[in-house]
Amino acid sequence: MTLLTFQKEAPSTDGASDIPERSGAASTNLTALPPLVVTTSDQSGQTTGELTQLLFGHDDRARVHGDWRSLLSTEAFQYRANLAPAARTALSYNRLSQVNAFVSDPLALADDPHRLASLHEWTGVVDGALGTLAGIHYNLFLGSIVDHDLGEGRDLSEFTSMRRTGTFLCTELAHGNDAVALRTTAELDRETNEFVLNTPSVGAQKFMPNTSLTGGPKTALVAARLLIDGQDEGVFLFLTPLSDESGLRPGIRVRRLPERTGSPVDHCLTSFDHVRLPREAMLEGDHGRLDAEGVLTSTLGNRRKRFLRSISRVTTGKLCMSAAGTGVTRAALALSVRYAHHRHISGTKADQRVPLSAHRSHHGRLLSATATAYAMTFLHRAVTDRWVDVIRDPSVTKEDLQDAERMVAVAKGWITWQARNITIECRERCGAHGLFGANGLADFPLNLEGAITAEGDNQVIWLKAASEMLFQHTVERSGRPALPLDDESLTDVRFLRELLAEAQSIWQNRARTALRNGPAGDPLARWNAASSSALRMVGAYAPLKAADAFLDAIDRAADPRTRARLTQLCRLFLLEQLADHTGDLLAAGHLTARHVVELPQAVDTVTAELAPHMLDLVEAFDLPEEFLASVPLANSTHLDDFLRMVEDSEGDHLSSAC
Repeated sequence: MTLLTFQKEAPSTDGASDIPERSGAASTNLTALPPLVVTTSDQSGQTTGELTQLLFGHDDRARVHGDWRSLLSTEAFQYRANLAPAARTALSYNRLSQVNAFVSDPLALADDPHRLASLHEWTGVVDGALGTLAGIHYNLFLGSIVDHDLGEGRDLSEFTSMRRTGTFLCTELAHGNDAVALRTTAELDRETNEFVLNTPSVGAQKFMPNTSLTGGPKTALVAARLLIDGQDEGVFLFLTPLSDESGLRPGIRVRRLPERTGSPVDHCLTSFDHVRLPREAMLEGDHGRLDAEGVLTSTLGNRRKRFLRSISRVTTGKLCMSAAGTGVTRAALALSVRYAHHRHISGTKADQRVPLSAHRSHHGRLLSATATAYAMTFLHRAVTDRWVDVIRDPSVTKEDLQDAERMVAVAKGWITWQARNITIECRERCGAHGLFGANGLADFPLNLEGAITAEGDNQVIWLKAASEMLFQHTVERSGRPALPLDDESLTDVRFLRELLAEAQSIWQNRARTALRNGPAGDPLARWNAASSSALRMVGAYAPLKAADAFLDAIDRAADPRTRARLTQLCRLFLLEQLADHTGDLLAAGHLTARHVVELPQAVDTVTAELAPHMLDLVEAFDLPEEFLASVPLANSTHLDDFLRMVEDSEGDHLSSAC
């Protein structure tokens, strides 16, 4: 385990003698410091170990994370150079089969949100398309079947063995975030006791499912409007075989879509021309069952609610998207921080070489991102735990379920947006080397674009959360006894947490006022007046919940050194979250002018405190050594490793040319 310390050299007479010596962490600019010296520390190792335990869980870590983490150690999951998009997609399907070999009970996996999320958390690091395919097969497909009545004699072995890959067809070419308005129909034919699945218009074609012949035979769950005697009974899911070893089934048309950004997946347009399905194709539950006479019974009288119940697996899907965001964020930071310590540049003296990490302008940005990555991870753990508790509780109230669903959505938006920002930052901090796929960073931001849009576009699900929180949500204050404002310190993370709660309250009150003062009789105009402030309210609420999860982790830390390190990280996170709110907080009397003036220095001070521990902080992310060794940029031998990869690539091209 490594601990970085600063070693001060004797003053130089080569023109650099005016560089200030280190006179205290609060005022030090590290661009003026000599190179970092790496030393070993057993205490550092103990702290890193506990950080890992807090990030990944004490009791259930091996079960939840062990299998997926081990995949990153294998050669089959290492980067493959010079593959065309079609070959990359085929490789992702092959890897999906290898993932399935790790799963002793696929149906149990589909019913385990912790392991499903963790699957995305680790596989997204090496293959973004694999995460997409796994999420569709295990969560949306198998998970939806698990959540509905399985029916008498339904054999799922061809899906659990992956003789057939499952896919999920909901959104349509003309109906994305308003999928509730989808137009695909499944009409009950009373004479044959079958359903007739049909695409009635161009806009009703299913948009972007992975329905090509790549990856072998496939079966879909198709979201379609149930029509009985001409009556629209709402949207349900229908189990629909799409293809077999001979190709597409009759009446099914699949057209491959052009390449999109990120890791390639076989996205397609899919349509149905009066495809007949057996009676048992419909997935049933309390939200809708057909009796022997073809009469629908439902506990939900509202068609919209039936639709939402049918596709309820998108909530677990949001957790999976958040998990993918946390995983690639931590990987990007581990790679870029390691690179910052072994990539040397010219120093302030002749013939001097210093690591990139010696510069505040470099390590400050990475430390800010690292603090956010810890907050993202702790938030994701808390939200996942809450969701599992709620869905496992038979006595859960409707209000608790809705609150948990909303928090999952808010967390998905915040985490994936932060992940995109951080992975872009990490790529930039690695310069041109970060542009190459072999160095592990280039695909991360592109893949996150998909996570931002999948399972509900971030802004749309935040708008829904904002509309609910305007009057149904009370800002959560900790009950911490307040000191006289002049005595409050920017080093107190509990004070900083309360400030973020006050910022949320300010934006909530603004949104409420704007809504009330909006034009009467025009609901859209009233919402337009309030929506900007309402989104800012959610934008404060998400990091507030992350801060609460962070503070809970601090309280659970057993070692005082671990607790101190986490407190520093949490302080950095909160200070930077508050930067955009200082004017409002000052005007509302929650901050003094002194606090506002001191905030930039407070950020600089805690950054200087954390700088010597950067490697330990990212080592706690527990990426396998085999994975790190396979990425040239992550190692001190990166130039030789990269050149070797270039030579191998040249050999591949020559072989192809021959």
